[in-house]
Amino acid sequence: MSEIRPDKSKLYYPKMPATWWLKRPVYVLFMLREFSSVFIAIFLVTFLIQVYQLTRGPEAYADFARRLASPGWIIFHTIALFFALYHSITWFYSSAIVLPVRIGETELPRSWVVVLNLALLTAVSLVVLLLFISLRG
Repeated sequence: MSEIRPDKSKLYYPKMPATWWLKRPVYVLFMLREFSSVFIAIFLVTFLIQVYQLTRGPEAYADFARRLASPGWIIFHTIALFFALYHSITWFYSSAIVLPVRIGETELPRSWVVVLNLALLTAVSLVVLLLFISLRG
């Protein structure tokens, strides 16, 4: 059986400029969220290299850590931190919409779900910070 397809010359393909996302603030925030994945990916690759340097011995790790202490890497990690926080917060907002939390027959308000997620993120971050401070010395 042959499938009937429309003539490609009669299909409508709207022309969109490359800057279409700059027209509305919501689109800009969406693109920033998508762009954040680049910084997070670079951070994860750097982290994997750091773990690999641990397997090579203390001298290799110390040399790598010394390079990560440069101002460029500190600026990069600061930007990556802000992007990770932005990505997490927007994820909590979207997850409250997509996955409503029900207790019995009642549904928790979305704002509660977001606040509970942010409180949990803050608590876990504080625990990690306290562990870091106590292990450092």
